Parts: sequence; structure tokens; C-alpha cells
Amino acid sequence: MARKPKRTNEVSFNRYHSIWEMRADGWISLTDDLGRMTDLSRESAEYDARKARVQATMATLRPVESYWAFPGRRLFDDLVLWFEAGDLNRVQTAVRRINRMLANRSYRHQVLSLDSDVEGPSEIETEEEAQAQITRPYFEVLIVDEMSEQEEEALRRRVQRKRRPDDAFVFDIVVVPSFEDALIATLFNFNLQACVIRHGFPFRSEYRLDLLRKFLDGLDEDVECRPESERGPLLGAKIAELRPEIDLYLVTDLNAEEIAMRVGDIFQRVFFREEDHTELYMAIMKGVDQRYRAPFFRALKDFAKQPTGVFHALPVARGKSIMNSNWIQDVTQFYGINLFMAETSATSGGLDSLLDPVGPLKRAQECAARAFGAKRTFFATNGTSTANKIVVQALIKPGDIVLIDRNCHKSHHYGMVLSGAQVAYLDSYPLDQCSMYGAVSVAELKRTLLAYRRDGHLHRVKMVLLTNCTFDGIVYDVERVMEECLAIKPDLIFLWDEAWFAFARFHPTYRRRTSMAAAKRLYERARTAEYAMAYKSFSQDLCVEDCEDEARLIETRLMPDPARMRVRVYATQSTHKTLTSLRQGSMIHVWDQDFKEKTEEAFHEAYMTHTSTSPSYQILASLDFGRRQVELEGYELVQRQIELAMTLRKQVATHPLLKKYFRFLNVDELVPASYRASRIDTYYDPETGWSNMESAWRTDEFALDPTRLTLFIGDTGIDGDTFKNRYLMDKYGIQINKTSRNTVLFMTNIGTTRSSVAFLIEVLLKIAKEVDSNIADLSAIERRLHERRVHSLTDELPPLPNFSHFHLAFRRGPAGNLAATPDGDIRSAFFLSYDEENCEYLTLSQVRAAIGENREVVSALFIIPYPPGFPILVPGQVISEDILAFMEALDVREIHGYRPQIGLRVFTDRALAQVAGTGTRAVGARLEDDLLRVD
Repeated sequence: MARKPKRTNEVSFNRYHSIWEMRADGWISLTDDLGRMTDLSRESAEYDARKARVQATMATLRPVESYWAFPGRRLFDDLVLWFEAGDLNRVQTAVRRINRMLANRSYRHQVLSLDSDVEGPSEIETEEEAQAQITRPYFEVLIVDEMSEQEEEALRRRVQRKRRPDDAFVFDIVVVPSFEDALIATLFNFNLQACVIRHGFPFRSEYRLDLLRKFLDGLDEDVECRPESERGPLLGAKIAELRPEIDLYLVTDLNAEEIAMRVGDIFQRVFFREEDHTELYMAIMKGVDQRYRAPFFRALKDFAKQPTGVFHALPVARGKSIMNSNWIQDVTQFYGINLFMAETSATSGGLDSLLDPVGPLKRAQECAARAFGAKRTFFATNGTSTANKIVVQALIKPGDIVLIDRNCHKSHHYGMVLSGAQVAYLDSYPLDQCSMYGAVSVAELKRTLLAYRRDGHLHRVKMVLLTNCTFDGIVYDVERVMEECLAIKPDLIFLWDEAWFAFARFHPTYRRRTSMAAAKRLYERARTAEYAMAYKSFSQDLCVEDCEDEARLIETRLMPDPARMRVRVYATQSTHKTLTSLRQGSMIHVWDQDFKEKTEEAFHEAYMTHTSTSPSYQILASLDFGRRQVELEGYELVQRQIELAMTLRKQVATHPLLKKYFRFLNVDELVPASYRASRIDTYYDPETGWSNMESAWRTDEFALDPTRLTLFIGDTGIDGDTFKNRYLMDKYGIQINKTSRNTVLFMTNIGTTRSSVAFLIEVLLKIAKEVDSNIADLSAIERRLHERRVHSLTDELPPLPNFSHFHLAFRRGPAGNLAATPDGDIRSAFFLSYDEENCEYLTLSQVRAAIGENREVVSALFIIPYPPGFPILVPGQVISEDILAFMEALDVREIHGYRPQIGLRVFTDRALAQVAGTGTRAVGARLEDDLLRVD
């Protein structure tokens, strides 16, 4: 019997930003090098060079292939042996076929043949595989057990014998011998859908992977000291933390009944020894099927096949109005007939009502809640703008105070108008050099809450509303924000606008900063004995409720009282923005322990108010099958999204011409050092590779989503708006969403491919060459003008203004008295502007003159420049010198609410005096005195 090759123990993968890309490129390299070696003389220098490359590639791939069913560890070791024995033709044929089957994924339903000389066309294999995956999807099951090759092969044959023609799925197995190997396989192998953990296995892997260290968090010493019988439950908990979608099964030699009681929330089933292989096989199939089911999508497909007579609204139902037309037959050619066969306004016949779901829609929303870690999930077909208004109206009544990030989406501002909330705007830290804002610090939140407590109005503060992550990729430490705010006001409600963060649930690094995961973790942690002891020690040193030293409270990491805190968290999510869904498909996720008691009825009334009675069934179905997709392959898709973003960052940073004119902003440019405890400036380091991101996301107050790629273009002399429209869109057909004066924002998503990234790099290179050529041809005068333009875009940037304050007329307490707190009644200001007599138009120069005469000029409208896309003025807000200077410096084409020909719409002094109930001079004096008290 041939000697097995020795394994390399020390393996470093941190230098690779993509293990999957490295694996694919490795097989391509093997195929190319082996193919060339067969045509070379074994005495030549090139032969020796390629042999060395093959050996190096095999050494890199060997540990990776241990964690996949195909080609698997055993076959890969055979390839190494054949190569070492000099059997080039055999190994080259095998590698070529394996590479092709990996590329088109035909290994999932076809058997590798190394004996036949016939090779089918790759295109036919790809088409057949795609159909096979639709008919009978393939997945892999991880088996954690220390067994011999013979035992592993026997297990594989046993699984194959259990396959039945009517099985909905087909699976293969991956066997790993240790705790560490199981975690590596969980991170590497995106085909895994289930894991069977058997009794007794070692902790250490034969490979020492640097990549694994960041996920163990000191767990290695703890686990290694435990008896082998306890490692199974600990491993299950860790896999559930990394990839909660994987179904877990425990096979034990101990008391299965007692273990099931302890770990039943982690494992789907606990089996005693090897007593029921068939039951385990069927449990695995059923577990995957539960995630594969898309109840409403299935119901809609079944409905489309039914013969029906349409005697109600919607002539387009069943496609009748189109198929019987002489003029719009081309519509079905473009869209296909099934789109219209599934169109109906019926809520019976197997379908359901969104406003009162009891059938497939209800089950679809329950599946979504499971997938996103919520207690409840509600579908929305009018986008997240509507979802935001639903949540605010359900939770806020007139007079309630809401702390809200001023730079949030405009739908929140309009939601404040509809609800009648008293709005207290929070200022985010500014990024003046990029003409954008970051996020609201914990210190700012605590400072605001403590000010309300000092003034006796903390009881009126009902909600904190923040955006996670921001448009530009700034991500909060959600758990810390909620924890410290609840320490000051234990019953606060949190609304997290996660419109751009739906994908985050399906990656272990991102997940911990999602609102649903943080809510669950906070709730569970607060109920442990360890937390109770920690809080007791904390409260003995610092009683938050009695402490009047606000500076100390702001500087100290606060802990909420577990006996008083209530975890009430809502998230709105634009599913269509970052996951598979038709446009306007959104979800509302709820983790509110008081929902049934305090909110359910109001929520359903708000839902009825804003939800259409004719929702699009196609949007609803897309939310359902989009959820199915991410529960089964979300980890793979999100990881690829991150990897492609990293590739793009690296290419721009290293190409000589690209980095001359462009650079993607790093963490240190978007998150100030005071918010980065990790002191990490960039997620890539030449020495340690791509290992920094995990550390920063664990410790920093704000992290940066690397898939948000803010490209600084100031050195080109082209502003963001021109770069977007004239170059990217008009010239090359590249679509982006957001710009600032000197940046454009690119995003990778789960649909981004390596080809699309390559195309973007190609386009940026063409633009850089064009800019470079144009600069070279400039005359001396033109060069000075260009340099002046570059200076304007890189150095002469207007400072971003903070929120000024609401006018006294809109700052009243619940009894109508003057409020010392900064919140304002935006609703009254909004509707006051409906009467033309209350308003006038002033040009910017007239506003400046009025301010110079000590007049308080108050905006009657939302003023929203694009970019940056947030309101710099809201109804009832006093126009400050800083805001005016910012408006005068803006060079963007689009400013909503501002008409350059006639100026800003502002309130007249007479209207303000009538609302305030006093003369304008007295109003100003009282406002000045009020502001002094607030400050």
C-alpha cells in the first residue's frame, strides 16, 4: 500500500481575503501547470519550476480540501501520491475533470470518472446540473467524529444506500475528527446544511490555522480542559453562533434523555448511540425541507395552475386582458405568461390576506421571523418608507419625545409629522472632508437622556431611532447602545432602521451588530446569574438612578438593572436593497417582550392604516423565496459579497494609476480614533493580511462595512454628481446611488460577480487614463484652474452644520407651557405652512440680512440637498449662520424644498407670534433665556 503524504501543520490563510477564490484559483493553476508539464522535457528548467508550483499549490489546497465532500481528503491525497510517483497523465486528467466539475458544480449530481476517456461538454453538464439542482437540491452534512478511512467510507456507502428516488434532496458527508476541524469546516464549506456531532472527539486539529484564532475567543483552553463527553454540546453552541441556519444533531453514548433537556434549544434532535440511522437520515431531510419551504410562493404557484373564472377586479389576472389584445401581446413575450397567471386580487383559493393572514402568508412571515432572529415579522409591499411610518405610528402618540438621528431617511421625519411626536434631533459626528456625517455616539445619547432627566422630562422620552448601518457603511455597536440607554431609562423603545443591512444576519461577523441578534443576546444575558453578580458589583460602585455626576455617567460603561429593563426592539428592513426581492419588498422585525401586552393592537391599527388593501402578490412571493435563499445559502452569498469588496479595495490601492486619482476611504477616515478601541486603521495589513476586521467589529463603538466602498475622487477635479452622471452612467452604464462633493459610493451585494468587479476596475482605469491625458494637455492657465478645482474639492469644503434648534413657538410642554427641553413639535410647524398667509419666500441673501438684524428666520419646509440627502432644515427649525453658509457653499443641482428663483419658504414673524402667543421681541428674549437653561 502506498505511503500517505505527510501533512503540513502550520497553515496561514489570513493573507487571503477569499478562501473560496483561493481554492478556485488553485485548481485552475493546477490544471494549467500540469497540462504544460506533460508537454515539457523533464530535464528542462521550466519543468522544474512548474513542478515546484504544483507542489506549492497542492500544499496550500490540501488542508482546504479536507473540509469538502468533493473531491475530499482521500482523493486529494491520491492526487499527491500520483504526482510524487511521476504519473503525470493520470494526475493531469483527474485534476482537469475535478476542476471542471467544481467550476460548473456538476459534482453535486454526477460521479467523477477517472477511467473513462470520454468527457462531456461543459455547457451540457452545466445545464443538466442546473436542472438537477432545481429538481433535487444537493447539500452536505458535517460529521464530527474521529474515525478511520475505512469507517468513513463505510458511513458514506451507508448514506448512499439510504437514498430513495422520492427524496426531495440529495446529500453527501464531510467527516472531520476534531472540535477545531468542525469550526473550520463550518467557516469554509458553504454546502453544509446540517451537522451530526458524535460522542467523544479531540479538540485540536492537525492543522494550526491562524484564521481560526479570532473565532475561539479563549474557548480553546476551556474546551480542552473539558472531558470529551462535554465537547459535543459546546461545539454545537459555537456552530450555532457562527451559522445558526445549520441544523444540529447530537449522537451520544450518555444519557440521551437528560442531555436533550439541557441542550434541546441548540440541537434539533439528540440520538442515543447508533440505534436509529434511518431516523437520523429522515430528520436531516426534514430539517432542510423546513427551510426550503416557501409557503406563499408555493401557494401562488399552485394558484397559477388552477382553472379559474375571473369575475372581480383586475382585468390583467390570468393574463386575459393581455392575451386577448391586438396591441400588447409583446408584454407576455417580455415578462412571460406566469407573471400574469399569478396575478389576482383574490385572498381565497389557497392564497391569503396580508391584512389578516391565517394561511400561507402567515406561515411565510413566521419563516422570516425564524430566519432573521425576530419574535415576529411583518411583510411590507410599499418599501421601508411605509414600514418606518407603521412602527412609529404604532408606538408613538402625540407629545411623546423621540430621540432621532437628524441624518436619517426622510420617511422618519415625515413619520414624526404623522405621529405628532416631539422630536429631539441628535447630531452625528461630522466628516467634513467628505461632506457626510457618521453616526450618533453613545456619549451624545447619554448626554441627551441625562439632560431630560435633569429637567424632569425623562418619563416623556419614548423612543430612540437610529440608522444601522448608515448609507456610508457606519455600523453601531447595537448592544452597547441599548444597554447604556436602558441603564438610564429602562423602558426605552428602540427603532433601528436597517434598510441597508438585511444581509447582515447571515454572516457571523455582521450578525452580532444587527438589532435582532443584539436584542436576544441582551435579553438572555440579563437573565443569567453571572450578569446579576456583575450588576450588583457595578451598582454598589455607581447607582445610575441617584448619581448626579453626569460627566461620570457619560464616561462610564453603564449596565441596566436586570429587574427593571424591558427589551423592546424594532427593525425595518429594505429586503429588496440587499437581498433577493422585488422592488419595495420590505420587512418589519420585532423583538419586543411587551408586544402582546402593550403594542399589538396599536401595531395592527397602524399596519392597517399604511398597508395597501391590494398588495402585490409578486412582491410578497419574492420576500418568501428571498428568505428561503438566505436561509440556505446566505452565508456563502454574503461572504462572496465581502470578498469581492476586498478585491476591489486591494486593486485600487495597489494599481499605480488608479491610486494616483482614486482611493477607497479606510476605517480611520470614516470612524474617528476616539471610537476605535481596537486602534485599527484599515482592515488589511501587509503583515497580518485580512485579519483586522473581526477584531474591530468586536470592540469598536463604530465599525465600517467594507462592502460600502466610498471612493474619494477629489484628486480628479471632478465632483461627485458629474462623476456619477457623465462618466459612470452615461458613458459606461454603471449605476450607483449616492455621491458627495468629492466621493461616490459603490456597493457590492449578493448579486455581484467577479466579472462585474473586473468591469468596474476596467472603467475606473479608463477614467484615470482620460483624466491623466487631459491634465497632460492643459495649458498653464488651464492647469491653474484645474488645481484650483482640485483644491476646492479636497481642502475648501464647507463645514457640516449641526441641528440649530426649534423656534420657541414649536417648543411647548404637554400642558402648553414653554419647554426647557430641545424637542420640537414638527407636526404643528409642518401644517402651519399649509396656509400661504403664514409664509413668505426669502433669498439666501435676504435671510443673511434678516439674521444680521437679529431676526430669527424659521424654515417652513424640509430642505434636503442631494447629496448628501439628509434635511439640513426641518419645519419649525431656526436657520443658523452655519446652515446658511453651508447652503451658500453647496454646488449640487438638487435641493428639495428650495427654489433658487424665489428662495426659502419661511414663516412670517406674525405667524410665529400668533403660535407663540406673544410678540416677536418677547419670543426672542424668552428663547434666548430658554437656550441658556438647556445648555
